[in-house]
Amino acid sequence: MRYQKALVTGGAGFIGSHMVERLLEEGLDVISIDNLVTGRPTNMFSGAKYHTLDLRSDSLTALLADENPEVVFHMAAQSSVTRSVRDPREDAEINVVGSTNLLEACRQSGVDWLVYSCTGGALYGNPDQLPCDENHSVRPLSPYGASKFAFEAYLECYRQVFGLKSSTLRYSNVYGPRQDPHGEAGVVAIFTSNLLSGKQATIFGDGLQERDFVYVEDVIDANLAVVDKQVQDTFNIGVGVPTNINTIHETLARITGAHKPAKRAQARAGETYKIYLDVTKAQQVLGWSPKVSLPDGLNRVVAHARTEFDTNS
Repeated sequence: MRYQKALVTGGAGFIGSHMVERLLEEGLDVISIDNLVTGRPTNMFSGAKYHTLDLRSDSLTALLADENPEVVFHMAAQSSVTRSVRDPREDAEINVVGSTNLLEACRQSGVDWLVYSCTGGALYGNPDQLPCDENHSVRPLSPYGASKFAFEAYLECYRQVFGLKSSTLRYSNVYGPRQDPHGEAGVVAIFTSNLLSGKQATIFGDGLQERDFVYVEDVIDANLAVVDKQVQDTFNIGVGVPTNINTIHETLARITGAHKPAKRAQARAGETYKIYLDVTKAQQVLGWSPKVSLPDGLNRVVAHARTEFDTNS
């Protein structure tokens, strides 16, 4: 990489911990900020420097000035659609106010580049055409999607007014090892945990909802690619192929050897029914393409979950 020192927000979380791990492997000096509300100490890596701090803290500007990172990977967020519907104010405080506090700290401390982890799955609403490209109209169905898009506007403002360079990556449904199985987001992690522990998984709605499942290592590759290419733009990051929730459960049941059928519950408010992303732009501009197939990725998730399940048993 062209940078020597990087900051990862949410570095003890799911995607953020994979980012920290990869940056350490690349030989960078890595700092992480995480309030450990959803992040876990078990996701922390020796070699990185961790600060337990909320992005809304008044101490954030001084911390960045002291650490002086060159590039920031902003991955911390309130990422539950259902939680945002229950408490849209909290969602906005974290995803808009906290992120803007980070943005101002970056400006004052002289950060050269910020890469923003946004959402593609919750941004486009129920799309007019599939797959969705980056030019599709933005009309989120949840406060989560609205708050994530709002910060894109702040990034553009800071580019125009202050010259702070940035890129936005709109992820589809990211899955992989270390995803929290006890939250409300992350259906692969939740199903895997339920199946391995002998519990009955819950499918909300008819299970025919379609999602674009992208493996976490491919997402990390995209973050590195956009920094390497130094492109100030917005990119969809997914696989461009839809898979329904029933299929995910059936595949994981086969891999785990579990036989309990899923129970059904009412569809949840604020969730898009069918969404998958056109990733042509990322392929052409960044030279990035997803490498991990869904069957391979699901097998990796189950193998990792078995080690954690055995350890905690």
